[in-house]
Amino acid sequence: MKNTKEYMEKISENNHIDLELYSKYNVKRGLRNADGTGVLVGLTRVGDVHGYIIDEGEKIAVPGKLYYRGIDVEDLAAAAEEEHRFGFEETIYLLMFGTLPTTEELEKFCQILAENRYLPDQFVEDNIQKAPSKDIMNKLAASVLTLYSYDNDPDNMAPENVLRQCISLIAQFPSIIAYAYMAKKHYHDEESLIIHLPKNGCHTAETILSLIRPDQKYSRLEAEILDLALVLQAEHGGGNNSTYAVHLISSTDTDTYSAIAAAVGSLKGAKHGGANAKVMSMMEDIKQGVKKWDDEGEVADYLTKILKGEAFDGSGLIYGQGHAVYTISDPRVKLLRDKAAVLASEKELTNEFDLYNLIARLTPEVFKKVKGSDKEICTNVDFYTGFIYRMMGIPDELFTPLFAVSRVAGWCAHRMEEVIAGGKIIRPAYKCVQHRLPYIPIDKR
Repeated sequence: MKNTKEYMEKISENNHIDLELYSKYNVKRGLRNADGTGVLVGLTRVGDVHGYIIDEGEKIAVPGKLYYRGIDVEDLAAAAEEEHRFGFEETIYLLMFGTLPTTEELEKFCQILAENRYLPDQFVEDNIQKAPSKDIMNKLAASVLTLYSYDNDPDNMAPENVLRQCISLIAQFPSIIAYAYMAKKHYHDEESLIIHLPKNGCHTAETILSLIRPDQKYSRLEAEILDLALVLQAEHGGGNNSTYAVHLISSTDTDTYSAIAAAVGSLKGAKHGGANAKVMSMMEDIKQGVKKWDDEGEVADYLTKILKGEAFDGSGLIYGQGHAVYTISDPRVKLLRDKAAVLASEKELTNEFDLYNLIARLTPEVFKKVKGSDKEICTNVDFYTGFIYRMMGIPDELFTPLFAVSRVAGWCAHRMEEVIAGGKIIRPAYKCVQHRLPYIPIDKR
C-alpha cells in the first residue's frame, strides 16, 4: 500500500492516549485493579483459580490452587495416574455436567466422543486441504466457523442444542488440528500428504498422537503425559482472556460456532495460549546466547538482558514466568515438571531440563533486581509444555493448537453456563477522551 508512512503518522497521532488519563478517570486497564487483582465482572461455578487472598484490603500471596467444579485438579490428575487410566475424558465430563462420572457414565461418554470425532463428508478436502494455512490456529478458527454451515440447526439457543454442538466440537478439535497440520506439511512444506482416520476406542491423547504421526505409533508414556497436559489446561476460571471472550460473545445470543471461534483467536495470542511457542523460541535464543548452561551467573546475566529488552524479541518479557493470578506457585507446574524429568531422562536431555529449572529458579531474583519490584513471580504452565511436546516429537506448530484441544472443554462449559444463567449482554463502559471538533468543509481543509 502506498503512502503507508503518511497513514501511520495519522493513525499514531490520533490513537495516542496519555497513560495519566487512566488514573484520572479510574480506568481498570486490562480489567485489573491497581493491586493487580482482576475486576470482578461475573460469577461462575465451572472453575476457580486461587493464587492470593485479600486480608483487610491487602493482597497476600498463597500457594496456587486450581479447582474444576470445586474439585482440586491435582486430585483429578493423581487419581488417573494411580488407576493407570487417562483422565481427560473424565475432566470434560466434570466440566460440562458438574459431577464426576460413574464408570458406566464415563465409558458411555467416551463412546459419544469417539463417535463424534469424524468430520462431515468432504469437509477435510473442501475446507482444509483446498485452503491450507501456515498457522494451525487460524485454520482451526476458520474450520469452527465453517462447521456452522454443516449444522442443520446452528442458531437454536436451546440448552439441549448448544450441548449437542459443544460435545461435537470438543470431539472434533483433535481431528481438525491434525488434518490442518498435515495439509500445512504437504502444501506449504512440500512433504507427503498423510491422512489417518480416528481409531475407535482411543482416548483423546491417543487419538491426537495417532493422527499426527505417519506410522500412528506412540508409547504409553507419551500418551499419558499428553493426557496430563490436556487435563491441566482444560479450564482456568471465567476471567482468562479466551474464556471471557466466550462469555462476552455468548451474552449476545450468537451461535456456538461464533463464540468458540473467537476463543480460538484469543488463545492464539503470545500473551495467552501462544506463550508456549514463545517459550521455545526464547529458549533457543538462550541456548545460543549462553555458553555454559550450568553457570548461574551467565544465565542470570542473559535473563537480565532479556528483561531489559536487549535480547531475544526486545519485549522485556521472560515467557513462561509470572502469572496474572498465581503468585507463589502454579499448581500445574509441578505435575508437568515431574513428567518432564522422566521424559528428559529417557530422551537424554537432562542438561536442557536442568537449564529450564535454573531459569525458573533465577527469574524471580533477576526480576526483582532489574525491575526494582517485590512482585511475586512464579513459573507458569507454559514454561514446560513446549519442552515436553518437543521431547515427544510433536511439532512446534501444534503447541498452541493442543492447548485449544484441551481448553475447548472449559470454553464449552462456560458457554453452557452463559446460555443458562447469563441473560444479560456484557457491555462495559469506555470513556471517550477525544476533544469535540467542528466539521470543516472539504474545500477549507
